[in-house]
Amino acid sequence: MPPSPHERAGSDLLFLREESLRLAQTLMFLAARDMAEAVAPVLEEDGLGRAHYRVLQVLAFSPGIPVSRLQDILGVTKQSLGRTLQELDARAYLESRVGRQDRRQKLLFLSPTGKAAEARLFAVIRQRLVAAYREAGGPAVEGFRRVISGMLSEHSRALLTEESAGRREGR
Repeated sequence: MPPSPHERAGSDLLFLREESLRLAQTLMFLAARDMAEAVAPVLEEDGLGRAHYRVLQVLAFSPGIPVSRLQDILGVTKQSLGRTLQELDARAYLESRVGRQDRRQKLLFLSPTGKAAEARLFAVIRQRLVAAYREAGGPAVEGFRRVISGMLSEHSRALLTEESAGRREGR
């Protein structure tokens, strides 16, 4: 006997139950931890830490951003970011250029050495994502993107939109 319309309607919302939401939270925590562990050997090999990695990631998806913008995206103090940038600069991972509209502005880019370091780190992440995406399939991947996008704060959504616009403008 097929389920009644009431039973079908209720089953469509099972993903909203507390148990299901806690499982999602746990999966996100474990996935973030496992991704961090996956890149740890590459970071260690290069003598880098997680703060360095975060800067490399942001500069890879948003080259040419001002230091203040990088600080905003990472949500860190000037002092903390300053130390990390100094270390990356000393390793020749960064290039800085003067802003076109505001000559006082310092725009940050990855140097060829920085791009190579970020590419090695991304290769580890890419391998994990490709395997997971293949296992899940296209519709699940689209659903995943929608869920993750739905979890972003308005501030993060604005950052993502602005960074996409900056890439289209050739920043």
